[in-house]
Amino acid sequence: MNARARRHEQWMRRALEAAKTEDDNDIPVGALVLDDEGRELAAARNRREAGADPTAHAEILALRTAAEKRGEWRLTGCTLVVTLEPCTMCAGALVLARIDTLVFGAWEPKTGAVGSLWDVVRDRRLNHRPEVYAGVLEAECSALMRGFFDRQ
Repeated sequence: MNARARRHEQWMRRALEAAKTEDDNDIPVGALVLDDEGRELAAARNRREAGADPTAHAEILALRTAAEKRGEWRLTGCTLVVTLEPCTMCAGALVLARIDTLVFGAWEPKTGAVGSLWDVVRDRRLNHRPEVYAGVLEAECSALMRGFFDRQ
């Protein structure tokens, strides 16, 4: 395993930690934003149910916090790590935020917008396309989701 793959797995383990915290009523998706040196700028978990907010996906919350910390909306040089393939809203947001790299764990065949149902982030018509690493710790990320839905 190369250094990049080890780093992606390390970050995904941190995203899994973020996903497992807080309210059990929200789907356990965790997200991180890291700067260009791998320092964590933000970590978040889905909060749609807890906040009665349809936009409170882990990715959106992490992007907001990272932009606030940086004092600008452009997150150039940053990496977004998320336990589940982003939906269209989140894929669009990470493109608009100018995220350079996306790392995600489990595929989401029902709503995924990074290759499953759509491929928003690689659409050649957009002015920004991040580098994508899919399936990082996929089994662990998928197991977390299955566990949640088995309890529902």
